[in-house]
Amino acid sequence: MSTLIKNALIVGGGFSGMSAAIQLRKRGIDVDLVEIDAGWRSYGAGISIGGATLRAFRTLGILSRFLDEGFAGDGTDLHTRDGHLLAQLPTPRIAGDDVPGNGAVMRPVLAKILADKTLAVGTKVRLGCTITTLEQDAEGVDVAFSDGTRGRYDLVIAADGLYSKMRERLLPDAPKPRYSGQGVWRAVLPRLPDVNRTLLWVSDTVKVGLNPVSRDEMYLFVNEIRPTNEHVPPTEFLPRLRALLDPFAAPLVQQARALLNEDSLIIFRPLEGLLVPQPWYHGRVVLIGDTVHATTPHLASGACIGIEDAIVLAEELGYADSLAVALERFQSRRWARCRMVVENSARLGDIEIRGGDKDEHARIMRQSFLALAEPI
Repeated sequence: MSTLIKNALIVGGGFSGMSAAIQLRKRGIDVDLVEIDAGWRSYGAGISIGGATLRAFRTLGILSRFLDEGFAGDGTDLHTRDGHLLAQLPTPRIAGDDVPGNGAVMRPVLAKILADKTLAVGTKVRLGCTITTLEQDAEGVDVAFSDGTRGRYDLVIAADGLYSKMRERLLPDAPKPRYSGQGVWRAVLPRLPDVNRTLLWVSDTVKVGLNPVSRDEMYLFVNEIRPTNEHVPPTEFLPRLRALLDPFAAPLVQQARALLNEDSLIIFRPLEGLLVPQPWYHGRVVLIGDTVHATTPHLASGACIGIEDAIVLAEELGYADSLAVALERFQSRRWARCRMVVENSARLGDIEIRGGDKDEHARIMRQSFLALAEPI
């Protein structure tokens, strides 16, 4: 049980914020969480999950439910666009001998699993609410909220994502999100019988993937080189995605293409990254997750490192004899790992865009996954 702080406010109800609430409540800390979206919605299709993320799920206490509602398997198959097998990539069982090495799940399903756990541990959640003013002194932080209420907290955790208002408030000179030169398409489809692990197909400009997300569904993802970040009208999503798949003669890709329709939950997003130099805290306010280290999905580890932030922060609050020491230790433990994921993901994207050295690409992937397997 932690006695370093008695209460905390979390701004943002995404994966990192909910994970922080879960871990702080385990230490007996009173937690308020405010989320500006009144529906507490999670947008998107599927999300790929690596072994380090599954290990983090075990720590949070949600692994069993994830395995019931999502998908976990071993290995990744890499193919040419006509279906020739290039490599079978191993995925070590980081979360334990009894847990497969990777997987995937629908984003809204994972959000619901985390939200249910957040509420079950006793977090006080307020939706459609956010901070309007924040003033801190040596003993605490006074906060005014958009619903007219006020509160005082020992610690405030900013977990409000890539376009964080908290970051703008606390670190006005921090870098802005940077467009990578790639975009990603995602869609949800009925699961084909032969899609029983992560499958990838690559061409010079496009990478296609299929991943099971449950017993009955799979998600399709397509990385596309896009030199400029132009808006794509939703009315064009279906024909554009189909066109991207046309050159891929692999039978499974064409079967997936044939399943696409207006009900496939197709989304498109430009890929952006962000790495904010430390410090990641100011007084009694600390920033975690995408707020300070947003990554492109090339290592399938963006959610992972944000959830790990929450785990490490709670640990350090339990170990240290002062809040300043806890926050310094938190950011010290997180910096190299988070920087590695953001920078290596960006480099992988750059190699794909420029048609760079495939051996370097494979080496970065291998080294990154070995690093992610290390304890946090």
